Amino acid sequence: MELDRLREIGESLWRHRLRTALTALSVAWGTYVLVVLLGTGQGLQNSVAHEFRDDATNSIWMYRGESSRPFEGLPIGRPTRFDNRDFAELIRMDGVEHATGRFYPWRSTVLAYEGRTAEFDIRAVHPGHQYIERSQMTAGRYIDELDLRDLRKVLVIGKEVERFLFRGVDPIGEWVTVAGVPFRVVGVFEDAGGESEMRQVYMPITTAQATFGSGTRQIHQIMFSVGDATIEQAQALADQAVATLASRHRFDPADTRAVRVRNNVEQFERVQRIFRLVDAFVWLVGVGTITAGIVGVSNIMLVSVRERTNEIGLRKALGATPARIVSGIVAEALMLTAVAGYCGIVGGVATLEVIRNWMPDNDYLREPEVTLAPALAAAVLLTLFGALAGFVPAWRAAQVQPVDALRAS
Repeated sequence: MELDRLREIGESLWRHRLRTALTALSVAWGTYVLVVLLGTGQGLQNSVAHEFRDDATNSIWMYRGESSRPFEGLPIGRPTRFDNRDFAELIRMDGVEHATGRFYPWRSTVLAYEGRTAEFDIRAVHPGHQYIERSQMTAGRYIDELDLRDLRKVLVIGKEVERFLFRGVDPIGEWVTVAGVPFRVVGVFEDAGGESEMRQVYMPITTAQATFGSGTRQIHQIMFSVGDATIEQAQALADQAVATLASRHRFDPADTRAVRVRNNVEQFERVQRIFRLVDAFVWLVGVGTITAGIVGVSNIMLVSVRERTNEIGLRKALGATPARIVSGIVAEALMLTAVAGYCGIVGGVATLEVIRNWMPDNDYLREPEVTLAPALAAAVLLTLFGALAGFVPAWRAAQVQPVDALRAS
């Protein structure tokens, strides 16, 4: 009986091939548009996530500046200088997860190993820097607290540094000179930030301060992560950190130039909020386009019911129940929308695959794709709309009285 029903549905749609094809095309186009829009929207989100890949998105970065407001009789233009005591104060704040300072002995200096020399960027940091920068260790270890306490001359190098200086030799345990001072390599890391980040060299901040900073205690930059804090909690921590520094260095806490703050939590959430609006707009456009096609399906089913009034009346006279009539019309609408929708989904996914494989790398659209959840949502939406498109004509068909139908013939 189910095979007979399928054959009947196929014959009904085939009798009006052009009308069926045009209606199916509108449904397929709506689905295709929705899939492509969802895929490109995901590609935009992937691009933004790629920009944030290098640093922890739950981190707050603080940069030195200079005062731009007079405070307690002090003039403007006074530089703010961080030091080890500032760092010690900030890491005691409730809510701080990982923290690090940065001290730059130089922006870059010469590293040498067995006659090979090159300039690389040097960053003197605390152990928490690994989590802020999302450094992935591929060999050895990262800087630890004992390195800081004992002023050990150790280095953690990036993969690009390893590739250039060591050329196949295991660097762990090898000695490298930094500006003429020997340091031992204890680790090698990779960084999602790309080649420039993997040309970095890390050393303990206390060692750098003592060896290259003439015993200075200054820090050029302070960063800390805030765990799963909300935007409001992260901003409160940032404000508390600024207030602490303002008290120590005597500047107005409202002076945004004295200490510059980059709140990655707020920036990332702002971008996520924008993309939630983009997603809502994409679904609005896609659902609107699909709805236009579904209206066409409903119209074609209404015409089909009107043309088949005598047939429906005869069926009811022979004992067909209203439920049987309704299910047959709804099944016809579902088949039309399902086939057309499936073709639209396949076409949209194929288009996205072509874009992924042939479009060159760029900063605006990266790896456009449709994940499982939106695809399932689109399938459920099609099924629901298809059932609704067939229900009204089916209900009208169920109300046909056999006597009236036979009289009309």
